[in-house]
Amino acid sequence: MFKKAERKRSYVKIALCGVSGSGKTYSALLMAQGLGEKIAMIDTENGSGELYSDLYDYDVAQIVPPFTTTNYINAIKEAENAGYDVLIIDSLSHVWNGAGGLLEQQEQIARTKYKGNSWAAWKDITPMHDKLVQTILQSKMHVIVTMRSKQDYIQTEDKKIKKVGMAPVQREGLEYEFTIMFDIDREKHEATASKDRTRLFDNSVGVITPEIGAKIRQWIEQGAIAHEPVKVPEEEAAVKTTEFVKFDGTKCYVRGNAGWQNIEEMGVEGLKFILSKPQYENAHSCAKTCLDAIEAAEEAME
Repeated sequence: MFKKAERKRSYVKIALCGVSGSGKTYSALLMAQGLGEKIAMIDTENGSGELYSDLYDYDVAQIVPPFTTTNYINAIKEAENAGYDVLIIDSLSHVWNGAGGLLEQQEQIARTKYKGNSWAAWKDITPMHDKLVQTILQSKMHVIVTMRSKQDYIQTEDKKIKKVGMAPVQREGLEYEFTIMFDIDREKHEATASKDRTRLFDNSVGVITPEIGAKIRQWIEQGAIAHEPVKVPEEEAAVKTTEFVKFDGTKCYVRGNAGWQNIEEMGVEGLKFILSKPQYENAHSCAKTCLDAIEAAEEAME
């Protein structure tokens, strides 16, 4: 069953984060030039995606409010079926906090279905978000998403809230899903790699160019050709995942070195750890819900 590990060729998923005016859209187009030949863009920024059509050859599809996950998923699948090499999603933040996005839907569901219980409404929202994320990750295209940045906070051990730099306007923990995550500075439009599974970039990258995309493409092509994975029987897979997660009514527990722990009693770092580990997949929705609650509390303190 075991064999020598080797890196396979794959489709990279890249995130570009920055405040308004940092150059996310233009940087995404530059990177895409080096990643592939046939490029598409999903534009949620009122047509701004076409501003560079005189410089580069690419196709655009606009999404207008409501910014639902269904609209995003349909556009992604259309691009994949059309055979594009690279898809730019500009921006992924609108599906979270834009008009008709998930946060707005969460408020509406809490009000109409759960008598104002916003916590309960996440049970409806989380599957929508997860389906969109999986559509991006499983698509047979290189995908570059842009996300707006905001001030980020953490909860310290003594339960105080502390500022810790910038974070994307999206659900907590989404950054763990990408192959590379670049943060772009507004002043000089220079990028730093805050996360890089390719190990190609040593933190500071400078201004993004087509050569950056070509460097990533070369790394991809050095991998072995991937074959279809062996499927694990459903009953066997269930045993493996449930060894680490259990439910008791509405409570979710995860098992670690210290035994079983109620996920609602975990801190920010513990929740992020749960989200980063596949053996806790059945608890990811609960962990995301807890992180969202912390985030909402932090925003209320601003």
